Amino acid sequence: MSVGITLSTSGRIVRQLRHDRRTVALLIVVPALLLAVLYYMYEDAPGAFDRIALTMLGIFPFVIMFLVTSIAMLRERTTGTLERLLTTPLGKVDLLFGYGIAFSVAAAVQGAVATGVAYWLLGLDTAGSAGLVLLIAVVDAVLGVALGLLCSAFARTEFQAVQFLPVVVVPQILLCGLFVPREAMSGWLQAIADVLPLTYAVDALLEVGKSAEATATMWRDVIIVAGAAVLALVLAAATLRRRTP
Repeated sequence: MSVGITLSTSGRIVRQLRHDRRTVALLIVVPALLLAVLYYMYEDAPGAFDRIALTMLGIFPFVIMFLVTSIAMLRERTTGTLERLLTTPLGKVDLLFGYGIAFSVAAAVQGAVATGVAYWLLGLDTAGSAGLVLLIAVVDAVLGVALGLLCSAFARTEFQAVQFLPVVVVPQILLCGLFVPREAMSGWLQAIADVLPLTYAVDALLEVGKSAEATATMWRDVIIVAGAAVLALVLAAATLRRRTP
């Protein structure tokens, strides 16, 4: 892995994102709008918006980054761009970590906008700081990037890439404790939830919601999510193909 090549790759991807206005709108504007919808849905239920919105600040970046990254990498492969890039000194690890860094920057902007809207326009109230929420949202978005890169290796078309959403993303949303507390689930569902990284992202956000200071449990959960992202990137590098047949 070359740091210079990785950063150069990140710069190329960031420049591509800047010129894709629809993707920029999806990354930055849509999460804020969805939070506004949640606000009006729960405006007559005191306290409900705080819990749901706090959790969604982690889930929205995860879902959107997974979708955008999986399709972006698939396009690199199907258009032959990836094959040409890999004939240069650029390695697979450089490419994938370059993607991870570039989309982490996008995730930081996305998280900052969404967190700002939630706290200062919609009145989100948590015991912990907005900075910790932003940190967890960015780590969660990087997880979405890593899983998107991994899943893109097994898709041949953009439609197939999207099909991984209900397979990889939706089960994590259902079992993370958003709808039903994990303690109330059947034992086998709890066991599955315990190995899904989004579970720990949601737990970390809930820790911020109830504790004024960063707790050891929160940091443990953040480290688990970050570790899952790195593992997914390594697996993506091992399974990445130059092009789609």
